[in-house]
Amino acid sequence: MSPRGWALFAAMSVIWGIPYLLIKVAVEGVSVPVLVLARTAIGAAVLLPLTLRRSAWAPVLRHWRPALTFAFFEIIAAWLLLSDAERHISSSLTGLLIAASPIIAAVLSRLTGGESRLGPMRIAGLAVGLAGVAVLAGPGLTGGSAWPVTEVLLVATCYAIAPLVAARYLGDVPTLPLTAGCLTVAALVYTGPAVATWPDEMPTTRVLLALAALAVVCTALAFIVFFALIREVGGSRALVFTYVNPAVALAAGVIILNEPLTAFNVAGLALILAGSVLATRRPTGEQVAVADPARR
Repeated sequence: MSPRGWALFAAMSVIWGIPYLLIKVAVEGVSVPVLVLARTAIGAAVLLPLTLRRSAWAPVLRHWRPALTFAFFEIIAAWLLLSDAERHISSSLTGLLIAASPIIAAVLSRLTGGESRLGPMRIAGLAVGLAGVAVLAGPGLTGGSAWPVTEVLLVATCYAIAPLVAARYLGDVPTLPLTAGCLTVAALVYTGPAVATWPDEMPTTRVLLALAALAVVCTALAFIVFFALIREVGGSRALVFTYVNPAVALAAGVIILNEPLTAFNVAGLALILAGSVLATRRPTGEQVAVADPARR
């Protein structure tokens, strides 16, 4: 990989490893609908000027049904559940549980006909990864955090469904206008709930900075860097950074927010990453679909 490729890889590992930390800070001062509106509206405002060519939007409009389905699972439902869950559980646990999405995607792909077969290694990977999820979720499910943990697992499921929709129905749709359109639709959906729950007083500087970073860095800038990474190293190699994100989320929560580092966290992370690598491994020569970037 070139120095530019390594730089883009490192940037994406951090940019999509810190949203959980920022969400944890933001929900201290604003409601969940306000958080999601700020993130989607500002992100759309940054990306829309980059998609002014009318021809770029034609494929999006032709595939508006799967595009809306994609937007629902990837942003509208996922970011609501994710932000609500972080009102009750740590950002590090959230980031670790989200790491289960490749494992869930492998199962869903098989169940919906996307995979002809799962070999012994991939089946073993699923088992190892699910064991990691159980290690992480078990204490929460038995310790009074059952619903927030369930919300995060639902987010992981949304993040598994959205790439399947994109790969099967949106393959010829340019990613930048698709992402800008999805963010715009999500912003419109959350405008009413956000107005109804608008804060009575100005949030603290800490909260405002977290919201701005979520929207500009972890949403708009993230997509631009991700597309540059794909052009530099290719789609399949670009996605390797998703295995680094959980470790970044864990480190950020422990170092910056003083969240506890437990044996369950370390063991769960190791099991999920090992399971994800094995469960998503494909035979040599088999085509790998590029997963969507619009997440976290």
